[in-house]
Amino acid sequence: MDNLAIISTESTRFADVLAATDPQARCPTCPDWNAADLLWHLTEVHLFWAGVLGLPALTDEQVEQVEAAKPPRPASVPDLLTLRARATEELLGQLAQADDADPRWSWFPDDQTVGFTRRMQTYEATMHRVDAELTAGLPITPLATDVAAGAVDHCVDVMWGWLPEWATYEPLAVAELVASDTGQRWLVELGHWTGTGPESGRAFDDPRAVRASAGTPTVTVTAPVADLALWAWTRGGTVEIAGDEDGRAALARLIDHGIP
Repeated sequence: MDNLAIISTESTRFADVLAATDPQARCPTCPDWNAADLLWHLTEVHLFWAGVLGLPALTDEQVEQVEAAKPPRPASVPDLLTLRARATEELLGQLAQADDADPRWSWFPDDQTVGFTRRMQTYEATMHRVDAELTAGLPITPLATDVAAGAVDHCVDVMWGWLPEWATYEPLAVAELVASDTGQRWLVELGHWTGTGPESGRAFDDPRAVRASAGTPTVTVTAPVADLALWAWTRGGTVEIAGDEDGRAALARLIDHGIP
């Protein structure tokens, strides 16, 4: 997979679609955002990670420096588009000169490397391109098979698995995701975590899923791999779900929780 080419192509398509879209059009997959908000989001994401890679940031204090250096949001769509192009170029430039094993800060404690950012930005650019097409009322451009499979991997290994150190986790069921076109399979443990945030005092009860090494699935999701990826990232996708009531409920709660 050529991650840099994917980030470049997907980001360009994203911007081209939004350039021709009413900036007030609502994003159906990110309902708090309109088209202009979506454009700014990917722009600031690329600015941020280019800054993390370039500083280089290894600590929370250095990340604060990156945040403080972020430019203000441009007022007009043309200026947003110009800044987006610059941000993506800076991100690609930083990724091109770094090795995956090089240490860098990330929000995912288990992987503090450039490789994490390279993968995350591949799938983030792809899914936000999907968001842009949906916002514009356009059909979704198909996902390449390897990108779709990688996006499912990233959900299973990263996006679904976050667990605060103060939380308590309880497994509930085992699911199997089956790509009907490629034959790939993902065995996934479904559960939820509970706890009270030590700073906010807020009580949490959120779904979680992690890759499982064993277990008999009680619920199965079957679809072509591109549909599995869109479904896992809550961007649509047509899937078939079969299984018992508890497994289906745990799975539905996970997907309903969403990925921004």
